[in-house]
Amino acid sequence: MNRILATAIVGLLALPAYAEGDAEAGKKTFNKCKSCHQIVDPAGEVVVKGGKTGPNLYGVAGRTAGSVEGFKYGDSIVAAGENGLVWDEETFVTYAQDPKAFLKEYLGETSAKSKMTFKLKKGAEDVYAYIISVSGE
Repeated sequence: MNRILATAIVGLLALPAYAEGDAEAGKKTFNKCKSCHQIVDPAGEVVVKGGKTGPNLYGVAGRTAGSVEGFKYGDSIVAAGENGLVWDEETFVTYAQDPKAFLKEYLGETSAKSKMTFKLKKGAEDVYAYIISVSGE
């Protein structure tokens, strides 16, 4: 319960997004991500054309996990969002490195799983910085 409360408080008190990664390096690494993800602003302007298998990553910083309207998420990521998971650099990087392991640990459930099977072993902090840079955050 303390982790959920702490995550909720951090989400409520979130300052403007700041990323420690290298946005330029993240732009190159995002090529691995765009086979499933796109970045489209709220007005519908495509910032980075990509796939629709994964949710739109525009404005991911400070967003509750599993909450992009119209996207069909798996049960575990929705449960994580309902339990207070809000994306910041640390959670994004850890999730991108091993989505299934992250959800198992976050939810405390060995049966938790992720629809995202790709593991970004290196450069997730750079990808996060890149997404922040193109999301106007």
